[in-house]
Amino acid sequence: MCGIFGLAAKENSNLNPKLIHKKVDNLFKLSESRGKEAAGLAIRTKEALALYKRPIPASRMIKSSEYKKIVNQFLDQKPIALIGHSRLATDGQQTLNNNNQPVIKGGLVGIHNGIVVNVGNLFEQIKEIERKYEIDTEVILDLVKLFNKDESRGSLIRAIQDTFRQIEGSASIALLFNNNRYLVLATNTGSLYTAEKGNLFIFASERYTLEQLSEKEISHLQAGQGYLVNLDNLEIDRFYLTDGKSTDFSENIQTKEVEITDLSPQSKDVEIEAISLSNSEERLLRHDENLNLRRCTKCILPESFPNIEFDQDGVCIFCRNHQKIKLLGEEKLEKILDNYRSNSVQPDCLMPFSGGRDSSYGLHYVKNVLKMNPIAYSYDWGMITDLARRNQARMCGKLGIEHILVSADIKKKRENIRKNVKAWLKKPDLGTIPLFMAGDKQYFYYTNKLRKQTKTKLIIYCENPLEKTDFKVNFCDIKSKPTNNKHIFVLSPFGKINLALYYAKQLFFNPSYLNSSLFDSIFGYYSIYMTKHDYLLPYLHIDWNEEKIISTLIDQYNWETAPDTESTWRIGDGTAPFYNYIYFTVTGFTENDTFRSNQIREGQISREKALELIEKENQPRYRGIKWYTEQIGIDFGKTIKVINSIPKKYKNE
Repeated sequence: MCGIFGLAAKENSNLNPKLIHKKVDNLFKLSESRGKEAAGLAIRTKEALALYKRPIPASRMIKSSEYKKIVNQFLDQKPIALIGHSRLATDGQQTLNNNNQPVIKGGLVGIHNGIVVNVGNLFEQIKEIERKYEIDTEVILDLVKLFNKDESRGSLIRAIQDTFRQIEGSASIALLFNNNRYLVLATNTGSLYTAEKGNLFIFASERYTLEQLSEKEISHLQAGQGYLVNLDNLEIDRFYLTDGKSTDFSENIQTKEVEITDLSPQSKDVEIEAISLSNSEERLLRHDENLNLRRCTKCILPESFPNIEFDQDGVCIFCRNHQKIKLLGEEKLEKILDNYRSNSVQPDCLMPFSGGRDSSYGLHYVKNVLKMNPIAYSYDWGMITDLARRNQARMCGKLGIEHILVSADIKKKRENIRKNVKAWLKKPDLGTIPLFMAGDKQYFYYTNKLRKQTKTKLIIYCENPLEKTDFKVNFCDIKSKPTNNKHIFVLSPFGKINLALYYAKQLFFNPSYLNSSLFDSIFGYYSIYMTKHDYLLPYLHIDWNEEKIISTLIDQYNWETAPDTESTWRIGDGTAPFYNYIYFTVTGFTENDTFRSNQIREGQISREKALELIEKENQPRYRGIKWYTEQIGIDFGKTIKVINSIPKKYKNE
């Protein structure tokens, strides 16, 4: 999720303050890829514990004269420790600076990368702690403080262990204290790396960050490990988060209690209203349950589906051309993996991870069944929902998997989406709906970039071959014949040219598309159609079993489903409720129809069952649509009225 980092220098280190300042600035810059919505740091010396944070990107904050002044006033004091944070907002609005990190609570100052998914239950169940902020990091500080007060627990390390036993989700943390001179590092995902060089100790969320600082001797805190760093001499007690594996615990060395000073600017915090549900708005959403659509007699695709043709028996061209997937088998999969499998705990593969059901189960399968050591990777472009983030935290925390999240400039991305949606509403066209999602396609670009940074030669991509949505480009007058392409991103050279020409034509007739999002759209086209996609696809080797996948995720990981739909597909994608409402309103079908039709062709479900499922799954997702319109800043009512007025692709007699 977020990027965390820090350093500590000994009392007699004689390190140049300018050198330390430069390293801290570089750590901020390198960590910003994990979050650009807020930034902050805390500084601990013998006489002070101070922090500074702002709801702006780190690259902006470190250029401010105020930041430079605050950092410089402490840098010539040794020993010194600094912890820093570059935030992707999950729990807690970043406009309220108390929700940004570092967080102060009960004499502790802490930073946290991850999500605690049971934070509400903990505050409700443990009466000794009280919630003051919205951010989940608060509960970690409260629990450490609570458990460390109980002398029967024996040590600060024991308090950290007890805290991690209580929390659910993912957590990599760094803590400083006002009454002792320790730096605590601990992780249940392995997203912490350290480097020790003489009088200087440095840590960061990613190995790549330390490599960019030219650090050579880099150590990895594995999932379930922690460090207790003595700030006076940089001696480290290494410990495990589980009982029975720790070294001898250091006794808490109490020092003179120092005051914690928050030097952050007193900004005007602005509350962002929660999504409000309106019955009048909800009634705007159309859902005609009695569509008189001619459908394929074998699958459920309707006559409004692009490029569809029926034979004399009413069977569509897609069913006639379908070839059942021939699974390559787990044995062949194992042989491929033998060429990459690590003989140690070091990562041996990179796995794109949306937090959806396919990637979540894939992470479970690769780690627990195939016994690989994956790094999970996500690209957050502003439309990953909080539900998806919580499920990512559940999976990575339980599996002990490092999770690298590359964050775009969320505010800018959402503004780009807004501009494209506003342009589309002026001249609605089904072929240009993918422009709403153009900003997420850099997902593929960063996958290849991270492969180099993490030095992992294998990318395992858990794409379900049944969830193809080719119809989106077929609305662009592309008359390609139905094929059994293995990937969603396969398009013939002729098809790519036609697609580019179609978009160029739309830009000519609708100049509103010529806005600042154009580069994002071009970059998205390049990322999906021009970059290298040499991935290993597990679902071409093993059977994709929906019931097994969902039961495994819910039973073993407490995986969360959406409250506004019975489907478990696309529930972590904030754009899906909106564009599927458009498709259903105008054409009478959604992505669900294509997925269920593929299941019918593969013999997984009956046609009757598919019709029953889409009747539920195609219901408008009011909460999801409302969230989407609020995030990108468009009027819900006006937008839905435009969509409802679009001429239909079918006749409903």
